[in-house]
Amino acid sequence: MNKYVTELIGTFFLVLTIGTTVIVGTAGVIPPLAIGAALMVMVFAGGHVSGAHYNPAVTLGVWIRGRVAAKDVLPYVLFQLLGALLAAVLVGYLKGGAAVKTMTFAVGPALVAEFLFTFALVYVMLNATTAKGTSGNSFYGLAIGMTVMSGTFAVGGISGGVFNPAVAVGISTMGLVPWSSFWIYLVANLAGGVAASLTFTSLNPDDA
Repeated sequence: MNKYVTELIGTFFLVLTIGTTVIVGTAGVIPPLAIGAALMVMVFAGGHVSGAHYNPAVTLGVWIRGRVAAKDVLPYVLFQLLGALLAAVLVGYLKGGAAVKTMTFAVGPALVAEFLFTFALVYVMLNATTAKGTSGNSFYGLAIGMTVMSGTFAVGGISGGVFNPAVAVGISTMGLVPWSSFWIYLVANLAGGVAASLTFTSLNPDDA
């Protein structure tokens, strides 16, 4: 149970940071920096307990890689979604009447952007946390947080910079994106996670 609660806590603070910086906070560079930093510290905090996925696409990729048991996949995802929902509800309370601007995106570019940077996120995570060559490193949290920060800067205006179906649930609940766009994140993020895991495995056939 400890690892499931850890997944809830990490996802909660990631989504809470997104909501409070985007809705309550300021525009510009602050949200991507805060989001990347929040993920980084939560990865460092929970990596030794649960692997610090905080993302169903990451859990899927790590499962394909063979580094999380099949029995843990569904509980991981459920607790990640619960953490995202709890954060979204709390943001609704904290925002104090602040206006929520719902973002809309062109489907094609959003799909490509979400796929590419989810691929990057899962690929970095697999290499930084599961590869023999990086075993026991001290930089994995920074690598993962910086990947999300970079992706948010790069394609935030194209897709919202989500790269995470649990985050998609959270921001849809907050009204930052319409529920009608949720399928974009679900499809692109899960496909990116699968592609990253298969790529990692093919490039590292002896890294079992």
